[in-house]
Amino acid sequence: MANGITDPAAPAPPGVLPRPAPRYSVVLQGQAALVTGANSGIGKAVALGLGASGADIVINFVNNPEAAEEVAHQVEAGGKRAITIKADVSKEDDVKAMFAKAIGHFGTLHICINNAGLQRDAPLLDMTLEQWNTVINVNLTGQFLCAREAVREFTRRGIDREISAAAGKIVFMSSVHQAIPWAGHVNYAASKGGVMQLMRSVAQEVAPLAIRANAVAPGAIRTPINRPAWQTAEAYRSLMTLVPYERIGEPEDIAQAVAWLASDASDYVTGATLFVDGGMTLYPGFATGG
Repeated sequence: MANGITDPAAPAPPGVLPRPAPRYSVVLQGQAALVTGANSGIGKAVALGLGASGADIVINFVNNPEAAEEVAHQVEAGGKRAITIKADVSKEDDVKAMFAKAIGHFGTLHICINNAGLQRDAPLLDMTLEQWNTVINVNLTGQFLCAREAVREFTRRGIDREISAAAGKIVFMSSVHQAIPWAGHVNYAASKGGVMQLMRSVAQEVAPLAIRANAVAPGAIRTPINRPAWQTAEAYRSLMTLVPYERIGEPEDIAQAVAWLASDASDYVTGATLFVDGGMTLYPGFATGG
């Protein structure tokens, strides 16, 4: 984007209004945030957005350490501290070691963003158990493992009202496919449906501890992983039949939603899913009567 928060993406077709440049309020001073899968795409934008909001950032990655270091440098260029930690969120020992290193470096954590996720697409009859397990293990089990470690740290430290009204904030990255079925992607849709109830159940359990848990459900977002869906004018037009707002989402759209959920501006919000989808979940096929 033009403001330097993320790398430029391919332009939308002529006549499509660009997304306004994001502006972040500095509302997370003195807080440390861990973002999983933070070296590219949505996770990178979230890490940079939280840094721009005043937080110090733990940048988790599993591949491409150079990209993670570049994100750290961008956070540091904005005046905040950053470290990178390699960990596979589907592995319990990796997650425990990541949290221990992050807490050892910053003293504590205040924010956990469960962003890491992947796809292994196949028709139902062709999908292997390995494809199923890989997606469930990262997208669902990984969010469980990170949430558990975050709650352990939040309860150990307790509330510091000079820093935040809550003892800790967790944001789960879901998807419109927690609500919209997706043929050919049953593992992914199942994982995101699971994330919805994981988040809600965690929120219910930890609210008395002054810990908030919410989710963001992105729709069509311009990231490298889904480039074929938006790269050409024809593909973009086809995608827009699913998006009433008639523009693709940018990673910064998600980052701004996450920054709000991590701030005290949303202190009375817990157990909620914020759909950031340009209206994709409004069933646009029924806009003209079905």
